[in-house]
Amino acid sequence: MNGSSTDPAEGSEQPDAREEIMRATYHILCAEGYAGLTMRAIATEAGTSKSLIHYHYDTKDDLLLAFLDRFIDRLDKFLAEIQAETDDHEARLVAFLDRFVVDPDEDERQSFWRALLELRLRAAHDEEFRDQLEANNEAIREALTEIIAEGIDDGAFREVDSRATADLILDALEGARTRQATLGTDDAPLGTHESVREHVVSDLLV
Repeated sequence: MNGSSTDPAEGSEQPDAREEIMRATYHILCAEGYAGLTMRAIATEAGTSKSLIHYHYDTKDDLLLAFLDRFIDRLDKFLAEIQAETDDHEARLVAFLDRFVVDPDEDERQSFWRALLELRLRAAHDEEFRDQLEANNEAIREALTEIIAEGIDDGAFREVDSRATADLILDALEGARTRQATLGTDDAPLGTHESVREHVVSDLLV
């Protein structure tokens, strides 16, 4: 996934019914996990009715697929923000990596990451979920590849295979987040983040 682990409904100026449903879905996943995500629970959290949710989404699976699809929009917004904030390629790269670190004290983000892992298990046996998660994963990897490639083009980073480097970084960080979520290794993402900065990012710098 999915690299952004923030509320995918965040950032709307005037939330409509779909925005409220997405926001409610996020909060239920954080609080109850995938097992607790029911149309009734979403309706209660959103302060609406099940019939209104079914008006927009035929099934819970349809709702979840739409929910996952929003992460690409959130990723695009985040990339635009870091592009606007700095011209420094190392700073952009580090800002991107920071998104993958879930502090042990961030209970909500920890809970949400665990819920996403549950959804990933669906992908093993569900083609629609697999296709959506593959799209999310590819968008994240392409975004990081582009950050590295731009740094190379501008002479800030040395010549490397930008896609292979992006894959290495993301595989390390995602593995650390999985250990944190499933094994309770709270310091895994922070430790891996520091190692990536020390052994990969520093090695990229010209």
